[in-house]
Amino acid sequence: MNILLWHVHGSWTTSFVHGKHHYLVPVTPDRGPYGLGRARTYPWPDGAVEVTPQELGRTDVDVVLLQRPEEFDLAAEWLSRRPGRDLPAIYVEHNTPKGDVPNTRHPMADRDDLLIAHVTHFNELFWDNGGTRTGVIEHGVVAPAVDWTGELDRLAVVINEPVRRWRVTGTDLLPRFAEIAPLDVYGMGVAGLADRLGLPADRVTSHDDVPQHAMHAELARRRAYLHLCRWTSLGLSLIEAMTMGMPVIALATTEAVAAVPPSAGALSTRVDDLLDTARRFVEEPAAARRAGAEARTAARNRYGLDRFLADWDRLLEEEVCASR
Repeated sequence: MNILLWHVHGSWTTSFVHGKHHYLVPVTPDRGPYGLGRARTYPWPDGAVEVTPQELGRTDVDVVLLQRPEEFDLAAEWLSRRPGRDLPAIYVEHNTPKGDVPNTRHPMADRDDLLIAHVTHFNELFWDNGGTRTGVIEHGVVAPAVDWTGELDRLAVVINEPVRRWRVTGTDLLPRFAEIAPLDVYGMGVAGLADRLGLPADRVTSHDDVPQHAMHAELARRRAYLHLCRWTSLGLSLIEAMTMGMPVIALATTEAVAAVPPSAGALSTRVDDLLDTARRFVEEPAAARRAGAEARTAARNRYGLDRFLADWDRLLEEEVCASR
């Protein structure tokens, strides 16, 4: 199939374009949010090709994958065809609802011209989708090229914009863990985090916007992975860390309760329990290794790339065949 999709979420798109199809990724001269093109920090397969808005008007497209509400009109303009009417459309919802939860209306609610594909069962449950058809295709990840060693008695965190998002990402909880071990925080907008937390630089080290392969290599050397998000969709960095064999210390919120078995480290809404586990992993590397092995098995069984791509193949075939 020829599939039109925008490059919005890098890790998710990286997994998606590893399938057997032809992926048309819009590119604009400024490589802005609606024309980012192919990834430049991670090698994508040759099946993902850049197309300009001008080229799309004369390109055969079998299905459109929408990920933001404004892409609906943008696709209609660039294709001179209306998604959902002239060709099948699937709206991929990556996020938890915002606002009046659990009454938040999905922007594609009560439509009969598309299907909403959620990335977690939690998200499908908590969004008010109205009468729109929905489905769930859980994440799948390209397995990182490194394995966990955990030789550094430090804790790793991956979050984007931890200052702006603060309680959403559990940023306010970081100082309690920094008392146990130094923290390495990776992501976008993490520079200067120690100052904002009022902590010395040797307790919280920021690693701003590190390329994925380099980040994986550094994560693998840290003793354990902290996932302190209160309200967010399931982060692919969490699954990737587990796939490497990294033990996890996680808040039991949103989809984490399904993704992280307790044997993979610690899963609780009681922060003291998470602190106790962090302390134990720092003091007992062997315990961390045992939990990491459980994390690896769980992640590879549930979030393998082959399962993810097979699920998407089934959904794409159903939608395209039904449209025809």
